[in-house]
Amino acid sequence: MRKKADSSVEMHPILAERWSPRSFNGDVEISIADLTGILEAARWAPSSMNSQPWRFVVARRGDHRFAQLIDSMGGFNKVWSPKASALILVTAVTTQPDGSIRQGALYDAGLAASLLTVEAHHRGQVVHQIGGFDHEAVKRDFKLAPELTPIAILAIGKQAPADALGDPKLVEREIAARSRLPLDELILSGSF
Repeated sequence: MRKKADSSVEMHPILAERWSPRSFNGDVEISIADLTGILEAARWAPSSMNSQPWRFVVARRGDHRFAQLIDSMGGFNKVWSPKASALILVTAVTTQPDGSIRQGALYDAGLAASLLTVEAHHRGQVVHQIGGFDHEAVKRDFKLAPELTPIAILAIGKQAPADALGDPKLVEREIAARSRLPLDELILSGSF
């Protein structure tokens, strides 16, 4: 299923066609080459003072880390996400060694996750970002250092038809049109 963005001007096809489906093909495994390429895209993301504050927990369907990440999820995320080929927990180093706040860490980690998403789409994968998970559970389960802040879990894999979700409410969400706020609502102070 394709859902091209309805934008005011033409965008690069990878950006225009990228969206966050929930229906994954549970029979397809992601190759190490594709997973490595996706992570390399994140590694080369822009970074304030080249600090690269992002850290990832990478899990492939079937391993214990994958099960731990699924267990940390809430609500309907537990229903559809087990069919993803991989899950990546995105974290950021949010404090300096002296305990002070590392400014820009969340922004930089978001850039890394964004480039990871674009590279995944380029490689024929889809990505769904998940915020609904137990942050304390993943800190405990993965023994995250105190300076690491969990941000999101990214579900990655090959897209399946919407009806593969089974649940009519999930199918309805899957086939719904994409929407965004109008551009003029995102630009402050009439600056554009």
